[in-house]
Amino acid sequence: MAANDRKTPKLPVKGKRNILITSALPYVNNVPHLGNIIGCVLSADVYARYCRLRGYNAIYICGTDEYGTATETKAMEENCSPKEICDKYHAIHKDIYEWFDISFDEFGRTSAPQQTEVCQAIFKRLLDNKWLSENTMQQLYCDTCKRFLADRLVEGICPTPGCEYDSARGDQCEKCGKLLNPTELKTPRCKVCQNTPRIRDTDHLFLELPLLREKLEKYIEEVKGSWSSNAKQTTASWLREGLKPRCITRDLKWGVPVPHEKYSDKVFYVWFDAPIGYVSITACYTTEWEKWWKNPENVELYQFMGKDNVPFHTVMFPSTLLGTGENWTLMKTISVTEYLNYEAGKFSKSKGIGVFGNDAKDTNIPVEVWRYYLLTNRPEVSDTLFTWPDLQAKLNSELLNNLGNFINRVLSFIAKPEGQGYDSAIPALADGLSSESHDPTKKLAERISAYVDQYIEEMEKVRLKQGLKIAMAISTEGNGYLQECEFWRLYKENKPLCSLVMKTAVGVVYILACLLEPFMPSLTQEVFKQLNLSTELHLSLCDEKGDVNKAKIPWEILNAGHKIGKPQPLFKELKDEDVEFYRKKFAGSQADRILRAEAEAGKVAEELKKTKISDGGKKKSSSKSSNDGKNKAAPEPEITISRLDIRVGLIKKAQKHPDADSLYVEEIDVGEEQPRTVVSGLVKYIPLEEMQNRKVCVLCNLKPATMRGIKSQAMVLAASNSDHTKVELVEPPSSAKVGERVTFPGFEGNPDELLNPKKKVWETLQVDLQSNGELVACYKDVPLTTSAGVCKVSSIQNGSIR
Repeated sequence: MAANDRKTPKLPVKGKRNILITSALPYVNNVPHLGNIIGCVLSADVYARYCRLRGYNAIYICGTDEYGTATETKAMEENCSPKEICDKYHAIHKDIYEWFDISFDEFGRTSAPQQTEVCQAIFKRLLDNKWLSENTMQQLYCDTCKRFLADRLVEGICPTPGCEYDSARGDQCEKCGKLLNPTELKTPRCKVCQNTPRIRDTDHLFLELPLLREKLEKYIEEVKGSWSSNAKQTTASWLREGLKPRCITRDLKWGVPVPHEKYSDKVFYVWFDAPIGYVSITACYTTEWEKWWKNPENVELYQFMGKDNVPFHTVMFPSTLLGTGENWTLMKTISVTEYLNYEAGKFSKSKGIGVFGNDAKDTNIPVEVWRYYLLTNRPEVSDTLFTWPDLQAKLNSELLNNLGNFINRVLSFIAKPEGQGYDSAIPALADGLSSESHDPTKKLAERISAYVDQYIEEMEKVRLKQGLKIAMAISTEGNGYLQECEFWRLYKENKPLCSLVMKTAVGVVYILACLLEPFMPSLTQEVFKQLNLSTELHLSLCDEKGDVNKAKIPWEILNAGHKIGKPQPLFKELKDEDVEFYRKKFAGSQADRILRAEAEAGKVAEELKKTKISDGGKKKSSSKSSNDGKNKAAPEPEITISRLDIRVGLIKKAQKHPDADSLYVEEIDVGEEQPRTVVSGLVKYIPLEEMQNRKVCVLCNLKPATMRGIKSQAMVLAASNSDHTKVELVEPPSSAKVGERVTFPGFEGNPDELLNPKKKVWETLQVDLQSNGELVACYKDVPLTTSAGVCKVSSIQNGSIR
């Protein structure tokens, strides 16, 4: 189930960790796309599930944001009332999130009566405390529509120098992200009738952010240590630019009415009203909502959102609550994602570009695969890219060949009949036999225990992508353990030792199922079913004291004699033809897809008209032989690291780019007749003198790209830390031969002559290139290797290489 069964609402418990989790309220005027899903609800769900797994007292609150201009606009487009729009899209959102296994404790609506009650109470406190002011605004008025135009009913050219996007909204430019007032737009137009509006005076209420600045900065200073770096940067930028009074009312009908005689014909502006939805939806969950929201001594508030929502949660909402003078639970930790882009461009709800929640459901690709792919691709510190070949690679190599293979090998062997396996019963250990007498088992337990500790450390810091990566590393360890021990041989030659190996391996399966539950709950359900265990009774990462000691003794997790269920393959291969089908199906906008479908239907109808059946009721045979393969395209080779042509290069000369302050232009010898010209964005990170006469790793088969007038013929590999404040070159050993190919032990094959940018080979492989704890540059833990040794970085551990 996506939402928990309606049970007695949880309340904070003194002495326990009480965690209140929210994700940005999705706006209700459209279907959410995958970028929306990973940006808020899915990320928050992973953390909420992790908290429950650890035994914390946590609730997860979300709901649809229903008031405001966008709803009114959508209602006009669909010729119905705003309430009908909200009812329709709330049901769509709820259905999609249920399919994605999102475990809300309450998924509510901001149009509920509780929203009006809480919102108006907060407003009255701000009014009484004199944090509100009145002012006359100049607002755009459409004479054709006979109404003041709210922000989102106006479009025009963005006034930001260098942007000048021609479809910027009156509240924010979708291209550059700048917050705007409608009167700032160049050549504004009414979104309803497309006529040019005029400016008229109208009175409004404002929240005096400048007067609240001191309280706000004191709060930020206390908590920002646990904020993600992008949240810190955005907030600092807002404070640097100076806070201004912010209008909290709007000339609309659909919203929370302003309880003030002079402004009774207005409603609250959505930025003021929407974050209060977290509180009001909690009030729908429990009448004792104040025990969560006015209890900062005992409750920690964690909030998840995309980067465009940051200032509303770090500046405006806290200022609103601080202004009431009440003891609110203010946000302790904020986790912010950058953008997930789609193939060659951005996901866009308004333009219908990308894969949407209902699309994912209709592909028949299981939900656990979608969750895994989105979370491994979670844009935590920079924008990431969704591509179908990357989804295929991660499913086939990481889920099917690594995780699924390990679990199935273990359970299938145990399920084999006596004489070939253990007849589905967990084997007993022989007296006196322990891990101490078997070095591979002892070392495996030590490594897994260390991984579990790292997993907890990363998850506590809300570094979800790294947490998932660590969990998957345990699966790799498990596969390596099975290979090293050769359990199939042990079964014939040393059955007591084989029992230790298989009892340990099935314990690792259990640990994996627990660690992966926050990420792929449906997978955990299936693995527990195959283990013949109940997730309600047996799913736990720690004991009553919070200790995770069971990871140190995996052979003791499942009792000897316990009967497992029936093993089944957990994942199915995604084939090249499926990928090509999905790429074509989801190309362009949703409008384009509808047109394509209609055209295709028309073609089919025409073909049916032309089709003739012979008298015998048999179709005429095709004139083309079914075996004629002359026109078939060659199959696309598997995306593997051996397709990259990475070589040892020597920088012969480096200088600043004549037309770009952030770029170097290097001449690099890569073992060819002439050195290659390479353009690199390293000026901010590496002094020019350190770029001279230096050995580097160079990717030589990228398609050349022109950067500010200079064609770059390769790319220098460098590692960056998590917040991109530090970048270091990946360096081969000093004695490595210039021009020699950098290899990856275990990966054979020749590189492509030139990587096809449409196939996203580099983008697919790059996500698994990183520096490890020993500063070695690796692809999935396999070092970049030369004849003289491995390639390294100077000081960045666990950095991303690109």
